[in-house]
Amino acid sequence: MKIAVIGTGYVGLVSGTCFAEFGHDVTCVDKDTTKIDALLKGIMPIYEPGLDALVARGVENKNLQFTTDLKAAMDGADAVFIAVGTPSRRGDGHADLQYVYAAAEECALYIDRYTVIVTKSTVPVGTGAEIRRRVGAKIDNSLFDVASNPEFLREGAAIEDFMRPDRVVVGADSARAEHVLKELYRPLFLNETPILITARETAEVIKYASNAFLATKISFINEVADLCEQVGADVQDVARGMGFDGRIGKKFLHAGPGYGGSCFPKDTRALIHSAHEYDVDMSIVNAVNALNEKRKADMASKIIKACGNDVTGKKIAVLGLTFKPNTDDMRESPSLAIIPALQSAGAIVSAFDPKGMPEAKELMPEINYCDNAYICMDGADALVILTEWNEFRALNMDRVKSLLATPNIIDLRNIYARTDLASQGFLYTRIGNGVVSGEAK
Repeated sequence: MKIAVIGTGYVGLVSGTCFAEFGHDVTCVDKDTTKIDALLKGIMPIYEPGLDALVARGVENKNLQFTTDLKAAMDGADAVFIAVGTPSRRGDGHADLQYVYAAAEECALYIDRYTVIVTKSTVPVGTGAEIRRRVGAKIDNSLFDVASNPEFLREGAAIEDFMRPDRVVVGADSARAEHVLKELYRPLFLNETPILITARETAEVIKYASNAFLATKISFINEVADLCEQVGADVQDVARGMGFDGRIGKKFLHAGPGYGGSCFPKDTRALIHSAHEYDVDMSIVNAVNALNEKRKADMASKIIKACGNDVTGKKIAVLGLTFKPNTDDMRESPSLAIIPALQSAGAIVSAFDPKGMPEAKELMPEINYCDNAYICMDGADALVILTEWNEFRALNMDRVKSLLATPNIIDLRNIYARTDLASQGFLYTRIGNGVVSGEAK
């Protein structure tokens, strides 16, 4: 089948590339000529493991193209996927849908045969109906249908998630649209991937409800971690004990500095706003959103406390800036709240991240950015682990201790064993079980 994908950001580029891998004829469209020119040269606008090789294969096989010309991309297309940004709107936190609606209305200019307009962007309930109304005002309703096909891609594992998903959700308002989407996902259907066909509005709610629930699990275990620190319990053991229960599951029960990224923060806010429009009280999601913002401030305080309640003039080395490992995404990362709070308290911050520093430099220019983890910690009064990149999991602790001015490690991702570092003479602070003080030598 032939499809067009509008938007070459995270969702659009990964989805389009994977559809091409399925054997479909895919054209990815973007108004950003610089981005398209780079893609034509094989340069990726995002970091996602394995994506560059998959794009190269699609281009070589001649079933993956990139262009700024939507008309050409839509010529003969069976479906057009809208995968543009839906950032939080200033002032009220609702999803800004201007790019979605603009893309849909531009599609209407070039539809001359039956085409399914598919929202891949995360959009509030009712967006598909509004797209149908707007496009229907321009062309005959028999020429198109509007469907919802939300994405469930984890940054850092997006290709695996697309190729081997837990489920595919399709919200369609006609059998014809349903048929087109089933054909597009035929390789997954043959692999017996669950494909849930629902009403369009249901599909739109599924996406927001899924992200809000996962955000709730994160905030819940972070609150439990606070309790563990006060009563002498270990939050990691608590999480394991909970996770063995099949009704709960072990995923997203990792205590840390709060969630970030392109999805959870904005999607929880958008769900709250949508519920408010329909006079529904989303008190749990409201609390989750508030708790996550508080969590970041609390983590800055935790670092300061671990440094003797005063970081004035002290050098703090930070490892990890992105909101999670295996991505260069800095959107709403906890580091963007924690580091400025440390600087406001008088700390001098040096930082290293394997992939996130180019974007971080634009957002936090006052940091001393370093070429590797060891340069970052040289002469520091404390070492803070903010993102659990694999290369931070096996640091040479003898070298770390020789470089730090004070052997003080604050691990906000719990990637080390508390007894191991304490026995090596480190002052070691973790999440969910307080400080274990070794004999600093």
